[in-house]
Amino acid sequence: MSGINGDNEIRRCIVIVLDGVGIGEAPDAAAYGDTGSNSLANTARVVGGLKVPNMQALGLGNISIIPGVLPQGITSGAYGKMQELSAGKDSVTGHWELMGIHTKQPFPTYPDGFPPEVIQRFTELTGLEVLGNKAASGTEIIRELGEEHVRTGKPIVYTSADSVFQIAAHEEVIPLPELYRICEISRQMLTGEHAVGRVIARPFLGQSADTFQRTEHRRDYPLLPETPTMLDRAIEAGYQVCATGKIDDLFGHRGVSKTHHTVDNTESVEGLLRFLEEDFTGIIMSNLIEFDMIYGHRNDPAGYARKLEEFDAYIPRIQALMRPTDVAMIVADHGVDPTTLSAAHSREYIPLLVFGPRVRGSVNLGTRSTFADVAASIAEWLDLPAPAIGQSFAREVIV
Repeated sequence: MSGINGDNEIRRCIVIVLDGVGIGEAPDAAAYGDTGSNSLANTARVVGGLKVPNMQALGLGNISIIPGVLPQGITSGAYGKMQELSAGKDSVTGHWELMGIHTKQPFPTYPDGFPPEVIQRFTELTGLEVLGNKAASGTEIIRELGEEHVRTGKPIVYTSADSVFQIAAHEEVIPLPELYRICEISRQMLTGEHAVGRVIARPFLGQSADTFQRTEHRRDYPLLPETPTMLDRAIEAGYQVCATGKIDDLFGHRGVSKTHHTVDNTESVEGLLRFLEEDFTGIIMSNLIEFDMIYGHRNDPAGYARKLEEFDAYIPRIQALMRPTDVAMIVADHGVDPTTLSAAHSREYIPLLVFGPRVRGSVNLGTRSTFADVAASIAEWLDLPAPAIGQSFAREVIV
């Protein structure tokens, strides 16, 4: 654990993933139907300008033109943007690439529902017939089919524009342990050509279509990467890896030594702050899901902007708890532009903001060719094996 800086080495790397916060269409956006997507700038334009003074000071406005976010002559952080190398625009793909994994084939999607052989196999393995089997909004499908589910006990199986196999069930009809068991069976079943990125348990409660509400007991079952991620490498080397948000789910609970699981931005950041107060060496990785899950997928730019401003207000607290040997990075995993007709993820560049007590200000890191530059930099800071892809910016930003 010698690091790159002798006695003054970087000892903790903090990665904050603003889920779904893209910063402009990628060069191959047209191939994904995402021409014109720009989650940050389009949102800012619709709401009359973003108010994110702390990210502005770090250099967010220097990366791209964003209404309300002014470029700075001198920034307190290093800044740039990153292009996804992997195929697809899924949360799993994006997070994996941040930690050094190149996904060469996109995960399958099912805009017309799952083929008969998938549903038949599900019924054979679980003994359950299904409702739904179509692409749908999670809130709308429980309103549509929830009462029939309660009457019949049949789980609601559905998908979205993403590579997901989702199972919704009322917690009093299919108890959580049984729902999770069904999801585990589904995860094992969905391989080969039907190897979706995630199986997701979507429990809900309520008495009728008008009162059904999804609960906080969601659980994700992702594919596992075939090669070790930077989180795995850190654990193998004896470091601690602390995760907040749904990082544990996205990595299949692998490469994580301590987790604060939540699907709420505020709780995720509060968990991050608590981890910053602890004395350890390693990685903190946080996922803030609400930009994607609540506001992007529901085409709500006002809510999206509000959550960006709420996160921005936390940055001084994060900085105050950082130690001299800490470095932090604000990134994303894909876009989900809430201003477009589509409610799906968008193929976009992601922002890169690097800050900490020893980070040089006013360093333009330019356009990076892969999200894995984050993993490569962590590898250099923590003296870990370099990922197969990615170029480190570690030496460019540390004083």
